[in-house]
Amino acid sequence: MKIGFLGLGDMGQAIVPRLLAAGHTVIGWNRTKEKAAPLLERGMLWADSPREAARASEIVFSMVTDSAAVRALALGENGVIAGLGKQAVYLDMSTSDPDASRSIAAEFAKAGLTMLDAPISGTTLTVSQGQASLMVAGDRAAFERVQPVLLAIGPKVSYIGAQGLAVQLKVAINMTLVIEVLGFCEGVALAEKGGVPREVAVDAFLKSVVASPVLSYRAPLILEGHLSDATYGNVNLQQKDMLLALDLGRKMGVPVPLGAAANEMLNACRGLGLAHRDFVAVYEVYRRLGGMWQ
Repeated sequence: MKIGFLGLGDMGQAIVPRLLAAGHTVIGWNRTKEKAAPLLERGMLWADSPREAARASEIVFSMVTDSAAVRALALGENGVIAGLGKQAVYLDMSTSDPDASRSIAAEFAKAGLTMLDAPISGTTLTVSQGQASLMVAGDRAAFERVQPVLLAIGPKVSYIGAQGLAVQLKVAINMTLVIEVLGFCEGVALAEKGGVPREVAVDAFLKSVVASPVLSYRAPLILEGHLSDATYGNVNLQQKDMLLALDLGRKMGVPVPLGAAANEMLNACRGLGLAHRDFVAVYEVYRRLGGMWQ
């Protein structure tokens, strides 16, 4: 199929090669063309605007930072809505505000067009390994049409329900992910302060009942010599998702006390100049608070 892909950051760099490998033609766009260079070398085509990419595609994906960026590329003068065909489908994979996603989808519906929210759960590593999962919400028939393409991105594709519910679920999952990783960091810091070597503690955690997919690739990052390694999601990016979760809880009257506490630890990371690092850098905050900083 002819597929448009808008937003060629880290996740786009991981997803597009999988679509190309599955035999699809991919037409890409990014605010800065320089980021597209590696993908152009692999056979991706280039569009000068989201409108141009949409006009040439049967399916259009977007993966950008926040709701404002989605709205701009979807509804702007040269946005997706201006070029998308009546039989085409637009899927936004971004983690954004559910209400904003529904609002944007409503504009597409008014124009007789179809938009689905289709956030992806995983990192660049899990996408590249073919282990990512996707959640999709919106028109069921449209989902069934695009499902074969989604399976080229990740093997686990779930239909969630009405418009906006997939991104709402993704926000909840991301909140849980942050809480889980911070709990791990807190536990290892406690063990290390008590005399257990950090590498021994990490190894034991990964062999225990608390082990999970996210800990399998993030836990090693807290070991000496690895604290500045790969960033799967920096502090600022994860805090954006945490703030979405806290706002969602406020709107719906659902208490999220663990989410609020985790968000404060991300604040501490930013205060210590760690915002650019993977959010597992919160381990350094625990070390400082526990008097282990040297």
